[in-house]
Amino acid sequence: MSILSNLFSLFAGGPKAEKASAGPVAEPQVHQDCLIHASPIREGSHLRLAGRIEKQVDGETLERVFIRADVFTSEQDALDCTFRKARQIIGQNGASLFADGAKSRNV
Repeated sequence: MSILSNLFSLFAGGPKAEKASAGPVAEPQVHQDCLIHASPIREGSHLRLAGRIEKQVDGETLERVFIRADVFTSEQDALDCTFRKARQIIGQNGASLFADGAKSRNV
């Protein structure tokens, strides 16, 4: 019976399931009037690409959060790729990235 309960715990998010946690931290970077924060998510021995892009609009800070499927074993690779992905998001979306005026949303 313990094998079944262990399997159930894995799928139900029980104590045997690995939890995502904060990964490495880097100084934010500025790109086209936006502030990029790299915040990869630690998942076991891997780091998932994640971060946020902030911009000051009419005195208010708007943010766009992104999480991607890419995973890395190196902290530096995760940080470098997160900054690169954020610059790509900014470049592809241009002014429309913050045009809706939403305080925070996922992109």
